[in-house]
Amino acid sequence: MSVDEFLKELEDKKLICPQPDKWNELYELLPDKHRKGNGWIPPLPLILNGWWYSNDQEKKMRLREHLEYAEKKGVLNEVIDFLSNLRPEDWKSSD
Repeated sequence: MSVDEFLKELEDKKLICPQPDKWNELYELLPDKHRKGNGWIPPLPLILNGWWYSNDQEKKMRLREHLEYAEKKGVLNEVIDFLSNLRPEDWKSSD
């Protein structure tokens, strides 16, 4: 499954992104994380203060960045499996 296909499924289900604790678990699955300047590659999930100061569109875009990074690093299937097995309450939804 491609990044776009998976994001379309999330959109159809009105899911924005994983809740902060699950998003952190997802981030831990991403290999080769490293600092670059004042930030990180890939960028950190929008949790803690980032959660409260970002809107749904920003959360969707950050999740896309994480999925694209996972694809680039060859772990997209593992990340999609992780996300697909989350419970409904593990997601921020637009409902």
